[in-house]
Formats: sequence, C-alpha cells, structure tokens
Amino acid sequence: MSQKRGWIEVICGSMFSGKTEELLRRIRRAEIARQQVMVFNHSRDTRYTAESVGSHRGERHKAVIVGDVWQITALVGPDIEVVFIDEGHFFEHTLADVCNLLADGGVRVVVAGLDMDFRGEPFGPMPLLMAIAEKVDKLQAICVVCGAPASRSQRLINGQPANYDDPVIMVGADETYEARCRHCHQVPRRKEEE
Repeated sequence: MSQKRGWIEVICGSMFSGKTEELLRRIRRAEIARQQVMVFNHSRDTRYTAESVGSHRGERHKAVIVGDVWQITALVGPDIEVVFIDEGHFFEHTLADVCNLLADGGVRVVVAGLDMDFRGEPFGPMPLLMAIAEKVDKLQAICVVCGAPASRSQRLINGQPANYDDPVIMVGADETYEARCRHCHQVPRRKEEE
C-alpha cells in the first residue's frame, strides 16, 4: 500500500514575469495526469472574471475564491491530490501553516505570488513559503526601461513612482505597474527621510 507524499512548490517573481502562466501550465499538466486538483484565488484579485485565476495574456482557469486562508483547508477533500493557489502574497502569513498542513497530509501544493512589493521589500507570506518549500522557481520579466532581466514591480501613479507611504496592496495591471530591473526600479523615499 503506497502512501501519498505531499510537498510545496512556489512560483514567484515580479509583475509580468509569467507566474500565473506557469501556474496554469502546471494545472494543465496535473489535469492531463488525471490528478484531482483544486484551484484557489484570493478575493482581492478583482482584475479578471470572478471565480477564476487569469494571466495578463488572457488565459483563465476556474477557481474557488477565498478571503481567509483557512477556508482552503475546509474545502480540500480527501480525494484532492494537488492544490493550486494564485496571488499568495494577498493571504495572511498563516498561508505557510495551511500549506504545511496540506503537504504533511499528502497534497502537492503550488503557490504563485509576488515575492516583493512595489517598494522592493518582502511581500506577505511569500518569503516564508520560499523558505519552507521543496521547490522554488523565481521568474523574471523584462525591464521596460532598459531591457535587462526584471525582478521588481514599479508602481506608477499618473506616470510617476508611487510614494513609499502608499498602501502596500493596490490591485492593478499594466495601467499601474511596470516590470523593472534593480537599477531602473525607483524606490520611493520615506517621507521622514526627505
């Protein structure tokens, strides 16, 4: 009698690096392998159609929308083999606890999300997930300023870099964010440092 073995995979990077596209690719592969999957997205992600995960290129997959990370454990039945979670950075830090619980129970867990916020600082539970995951894929976009590999998300308000003191979470796409490399990313200064 074989026992299910679970683990955690993290797909991270900046905006426009292909995180959700990679998540969708892994969902398709799991479905081709006839594995029982569940896909989750955070209720804050209002950019695309309701009840789905979606890439900037228009790819979509049906998903269960949750606001509280513990809802995931209540919804995952014993027959589920793979759990996919998009926009991991929106969840509480207890996302790591939920992922550990699922993986310890024999579920493969794949989480996609931003590893850094618009300030270039660690974002939500993603750094902790990267530390405990068995596999981490950090994707890069292309810097829109110089064409170098981009690892950061530049938030723009009326064409100008957002202030450091702006709220960390602001849902948007190419109308609000650009992919930037380390050198072209403008980290706004704290108002008290000016």
